[in-house]
Amino acid sequence: MIKRGVVWFRRLALLGALLAATVVVVGGWVRLTDAGLGCPDWPGCYGHLYPQSVHEPGKAWHEMIHRYAAGTLGIVIVILLAWAGAGFRNRDQPLIPVVLLFIIVCLQGALGALTVTLLLKPLIVTAHLFGGLTTLGLLWWLSITPERRAPLPAETGLRIFALAAFVILGCQIFLGGWTSTNYAAVACPDFPRCQRSWWPAMDFRDAFVLWRGLDIDYAGGVLGNPARMAIHFTHRCGAAVTGSALIALGLLSIVRAGSKRLSRAGLLLIGAVALQISLGIAIVRFGVPLGLATLHNAGAALLVIAMIRLVRALWPASPAI
Repeated sequence: MIKRGVVWFRRLALLGALLAATVVVVGGWVRLTDAGLGCPDWPGCYGHLYPQSVHEPGKAWHEMIHRYAAGTLGIVIVILLAWAGAGFRNRDQPLIPVVLLFIIVCLQGALGALTVTLLLKPLIVTAHLFGGLTTLGLLWWLSITPERRAPLPAETGLRIFALAAFVILGCQIFLGGWTSTNYAAVACPDFPRCQRSWWPAMDFRDAFVLWRGLDIDYAGGVLGNPARMAIHFTHRCGAAVTGSALIALGLLSIVRAGSKRLSRAGLLLIGAVALQISLGIAIVRFGVPLGLATLHNAGAALLVIAMIRLVRALWPASPAI
């Protein structure tokens, strides 16, 4: 029997996961509305806790709303860490993932500051997005009560495939962040071709330079269109590979399911992939509208949630994890 304290711990983790998803989506909205430098200092805004007498108050409020939400999430994670520490003697109480979560959220705070002080450097902003989705994934993992059943031998190969698929998804998320932070979403305004060509003239060499030095303002992007096309095209190819791998994983999970939870997780994963691919195509076809682009960010969060749910179903009855 799981103790009541652990039940409430997982409920708080679920609240944190919902808040983390909100922070990820709002962060994408801030980036898409060019509000990343709405407050050029950190953690305040022009030396204040809220925007006052700024040139563009709308963008400043966008940025501060994101910071308020992220700060609230940080408080929830600190409470979870204290809770886990107090109940560490309980074998059902997760501890190691909570410590890892706390470390990541501290790094997220540092990356948030560097995002502003380094003028939206793509590597930092992409890492910040990646850290946000990692935070979401850990909170979602902590919110799920593991099944009390023995692992099935037929699920061994599926576990290996799931871990490989998770790595592929992580690479695709990085590509998505790199596409957004380099303002490459509009580089290929047609689909399935790019600039009316199946293989346009692209600059891959310049497209994936991770670090370009300091004191460069990246608002609006600094790359030429051939490099942006290379980023966009690579992201499309990555979407095809990632989508195929995740759909195959979902189908195998349904076929080999040792529990209803695993079968439902496979269905959720397939649905999340279909939604994300549809949003990606719609964004290109309709010229990157703000609403669809923000939903695409939410779709990435949903993919992480779906994968975490599936992996949790493949690792039943894992005490204190």
